[in-house]
Amino acid sequence: MHCTLNFKTSEGKNIFDTAVDMADVARQVILPHFRSKLLKVKSKSNNGFDPVTIADKSAEKAMRNVLKERRPNDSVFGEEYGEFEGQGQYRWVLDPIDGTRAFIAGAPTWGVLISVEKKGYGPIFGLIDQPYIQERFFGGIGLSEVLTQSGKKNLKTSNVEKIEDAILLSTFPEIGSKKEYNSFKKLSNIAKLTRYGLDCYGYALVAMGTADLVIEAGLNSYDIQAPASVIEAAGGVVTTWDGKPAFDGGRIVAASNKRLHLQALNYLNSWSEILKLFNRSAYEWN
Repeated sequence: MHCTLNFKTSEGKNIFDTAVDMADVARQVILPHFRSKLLKVKSKSNNGFDPVTIADKSAEKAMRNVLKERRPNDSVFGEEYGEFEGQGQYRWVLDPIDGTRAFIAGAPTWGVLISVEKKGYGPIFGLIDQPYIQERFFGGIGLSEVLTQSGKKNLKTSNVEKIEDAILLSTFPEIGSKKEYNSFKKLSNIAKLTRYGLDCYGYALVAMGTADLVIEAGLNSYDIQAPASVIEAAGGVVTTWDGKPAFDGGRIVAASNKRLHLQALNYLNSWSEILKLFNRSAYEWN
């Protein structure tokens, strides 16, 4: 189902302005901690290293406070503080710092992720913000643009249609299970170039058209909803590895166009799985 909400309507403008205010306050809270020698890091898991910092927690609290003031009836789900169920028809999904490992290493590839779902429609708007280099990406409700220090410009994915010509990105070289890694490696060995460790900024590069594919596994909804909205608004395709909607997370393929996306699925799946995909609406060729 397609949502007709537009940023030029009063409701669309209110959603857009609220998202911008949330991103602004997150910037203010996070930046003093970035590359700080005093930053303390904890792990959320006893099984491996799953880092969290005061910047993650403080930024999500600050964004929730803005939302509570601006749109008190909306629901919100965030990585650090979970679910609040409101009475309205919109649900905000937040990742205050996507790429905390990059953040604590001082690498500016992390970002603030904000997305908005509408009941019955799924995600309708996404924002990726990289506070340190001051780049902010918008997608949905009639928008597809990036705001930088030098101005604003429209986003458009690339027209690369062959894996052999594609720039492929992924956060971790050791992607997923052994089977998932082997499937990814088949594709990676053919791609023109593979780069790792870019977190949400990799998706922003696909939306800008400088990269062509992002393939990952084990994502949560707050990891992918905003990036998927930005890429799709710019002309790309984002699904799970088996061609289903990506907004609940899992194994993700983000491609610059339908033809490249289908080729990626071909490498990631068996032939029996591929044949099932032709019955899905993602492949209604125009």
